[in-house]
Amino acid sequence: MSDQVLLQIRNLSIDYRAGKKKFVSVVRDVNLDVYRDESVALVGESGCGKTTLALAMLRLLPKLGIIRTGSIRFRNRSGEMVDLLALDDETLRRFRWTEAAVVYQGAQNSLNPLSRIRTQFLETARAHGRDSTAEQIDRRAAELLRLVRLEPARVLTAYPHELSGGMRQRVLIALGLLLDPQLVILDEPTTALDILTQRAIVDVLRNLQQQLHFAMVFVSHDLALAAELADRVATMYGGRIVELGGVRDTFYTPKHPYTIGLIKAVVPVSGDLPGVMSISGSPPSFGQLPGGCTFHPRCPYAQEICEAEDPPELTVGAEHSAACFFADDMSLDRKPATVDV
Repeated sequence: MSDQVLLQIRNLSIDYRAGKKKFVSVVRDVNLDVYRDESVALVGESGCGKTTLALAMLRLLPKLGIIRTGSIRFRNRSGEMVDLLALDDETLRRFRWTEAAVVYQGAQNSLNPLSRIRTQFLETARAHGRDSTAEQIDRRAAELLRLVRLEPARVLTAYPHELSGGMRQRVLIALGLLLDPQLVILDEPTTALDILTQRAIVDVLRNLQQQLHFAMVFVSHDLALAAELADRVATMYGGRIVELGGVRDTFYTPKHPYTIGLIKAVVPVSGDLPGVMSISGSPPSFGQLPGGCTFHPRCPYAQEICEAEDPPELTVGAEHSAACFFADDMSLDRKPATVDV
């Protein structure tokens, strides 16, 4: 992993329009750096804001989404840090796919059902300003399909419905890499796939990153995927990054009660199950976020201060931070506050 920042997000807050004069905050004051060649996982329950944050990185928010405050800067191939929020539509179009690409959740909905796969590679290249000939694009597409373990001769002439779910997902990954982007954003890349296909996708992504040297941000609720692919993990809750750290720090020495809860809720593939426990309650509605720490109604360690104040981000390690008043004392073995001495 390089020590050079590729993507820099500062104080980013995003609202969704919920009425004529009503707005709901879905991402709150996020700070995040993504370095060259690294993998960052955005994890958390559904509705925590992670997909909204990921889409904002490429200014792909739906029309109801509004970036209220903050900045998103990207280091282009010339080494210049570009303000993505200041780009006009045409410059932004050229930026997408050539500098950064996105692989959406649900391959069936992302591919044109009426076009063969070869046509979709060609149209993507043309739409984003690539002047290569059809033969050159064909060769690049075939190369990428082989990298994702697909047969180009079969796949390029196929329609999406003629491919399995796992094959379509790998086609999308190859399509995202067509113009050699520096950053690839993946939204739930293994959702709705069987366990063997998930395993294949993980192996493909790991090998691709090693060979092509792109940075990767992926959205997932699957902690096992984060453990295998990520260099760093950002845990999100209530629209905020509540913990950010290296993958080993996150899984062995978590410092936020929500991260601890997510880890304890994972069912092991072997051994006994007594240690498995779910997080009580449900994630809050963005329109009705509780005061103080947004996690306090579900937190087994909550104290009075948690109800009254939103905790600051505390540094708990060399590259590890957590937004919890008691982060220094948190561990996987800590007992709930109700039984603390």
